Amino acid sequence: MGWRPVIAKISRTLAAATLALALASCGEPGSSSRSVEEIANEYLAALLQRRPDMGTYYSIPSSRHDRLPDNSLEALAAWQQREDAWLAELERIGAPAEIGSRDWVTYGILRETLAASIGYRVCRTELWSVSSATGWHNTLLSIFEIQPVDTPELQQQALDRLSNLAVYIDTEIANLRAGLAAGYSAPRLNVPAVIEESRALLAEGSPLLSPGVRAEDPAFAARLREVFDREVAPAVQRYAAFIEDSYLDAARESIAIRGNPDGEQCYPAAVRYFATIAPSAAEIHELGLEQIADIRAEMLEIIDAHFPGETIESLMVRLNEDPKFTFETRQAVLDYSLAALGAARERMSDAFGRLPEADVEIKPYPTYRENSGTGEYHASSEDGTRPGIYYIAVVNPKQRSIASQLSVLYHETYPGHHLQGAIALELGDRVHPIARYLYNSGYGEGWGLYSERLADELGLYAGPLDRIGMLSDQAARAARLVVDSGMHTMGWPRERAVDYMLSNTAWAPGDIEAEIDRYIAWPGQATAYMLGMLEIRWLRDLAEEELGERFDLRAFHDRVLENGSITLPMLEESVEAWVATELEKN
Repeated sequence: MGWRPVIAKISRTLAAATLALALASCGEPGSSSRSVEEIANEYLAALLQRRPDMGTYYSIPSSRHDRLPDNSLEALAAWQQREDAWLAELERIGAPAEIGSRDWVTYGILRETLAASIGYRVCRTELWSVSSATGWHNTLLSIFEIQPVDTPELQQQALDRLSNLAVYIDTEIANLRAGLAAGYSAPRLNVPAVIEESRALLAEGSPLLSPGVRAEDPAFAARLREVFDREVAPAVQRYAAFIEDSYLDAARESIAIRGNPDGEQCYPAAVRYFATIAPSAAEIHELGLEQIADIRAEMLEIIDAHFPGETIESLMVRLNEDPKFTFETRQAVLDYSLAALGAARERMSDAFGRLPEADVEIKPYPTYRENSGTGEYHASSEDGTRPGIYYIAVVNPKQRSIASQLSVLYHETYPGHHLQGAIALELGDRVHPIARYLYNSGYGEGWGLYSERLADELGLYAGPLDRIGMLSDQAARAARLVVDSGMHTMGWPRERAVDYMLSNTAWAPGDIEAEIDRYIAWPGQATAYMLGMLEIRWLRDLAEEELGERFDLRAFHDRVLENGSITLPMLEESVEAWVATELEKN
């Protein structure tokens, strides 16, 4: 596959944008009186104050678990002022020269986090986050499912945090009202699902009541239920009623981000924010078409050998309809993935010198979200004692293809997100904590997608059906480049995007529709997967070419994973420096 020319061009595009930002910043390199470490310490302390849920999510020692983020527009404005100041100070210092040093990693991650966040402001997402993918009912609720409740003090913190949710929800309503007044809204087609999903939180089995279930303390569970009934349930009802009665009819008809103010500027800013590189929409679209063509050629080789008489399009349909290729029950979907997870664990030492301490579990999506996702990973704890969780889609098993299960599993667990994320969390003092806690999709999702093909190299796909599924998932990420840029910048209607993915992937029709709705709600994010994977694959090709027989796959992977979630340009610098060092040894 032709990775190198396209990615090199994209990297140069980001380099030019970075240089422009540096020239526009105030001050001269070296004029700051503080060190990179001091600025990063201040940033992290402020971030954990602003995002108290992070302490729970990563099980950060000494964290309290009694608050939620302040989602008010006033708090956001104050935070943005601090971001501006931190970035200006970093620019005055300038980048450390020693690639791979603690300061180099800290500076690069923090600088890109700040610069990309500042650029992303043009999208004003705080004013129109109404969708299954971006709404508070998705982004916030998992914290209650891991809320610690082992002591009376922790139980009180859980009660306090749940009580704060009503204020958070009411603030969200106020933000959406402000958005409508300023001309910002979610696409109308994303809105009805939010009404249904938010009201589903009031049913039995709500994740908001998870702390009471897990504590196995009837008195605490009763107090939690009282707070839920008295404060939270009315707030959820207010939110659902507002969305249904006031927001739905006012939401924009256009699915393209350009339907919002400054939407033309939002799309490239969003791509940069998620991917850490800055190709144009036209480059993204063309790259997607090229990758689809290459992947289809790989598919045809397998089809000709193992599925005679089929076309790609006919096989993609059959994989989701023919009982020979689908599951009978929800439990069968879960059991299939559990068995594959065990096999994957056993092969990881073949490709990695360092493995995480934390394990990973597989769970079905909770009932209230079972129709809104195709699989997702939630991080393990920093100390490795709490496992990661891979939430798996099991709904509609008779329309769920066996072919798609393994590649998603490897993307989310081993050797994908869990392995990469848990290693980052367990790096300890080798890196500044921001390298353990911050994340970018270009690196993280790029690694997940790279892992799907790595699993093939490790022999983890049982046969041609699984390999077709892997290629289908690769094609889906390539198709994201086409449909995301198509819908947001080229006038593609939703139906064209759905049909394009149906023709090129074995994903279930319902999953594809949910995915397309996610891309509509979350412009740019879906492009990061393939952009990141191509960069990692290009760097591996480069290392193999330069080192020849001296290339060590385990050492290469350890190099890629040794600094946490660095940016793609930083990863390029790091791998090139490693190759140079290896060449000097001989």
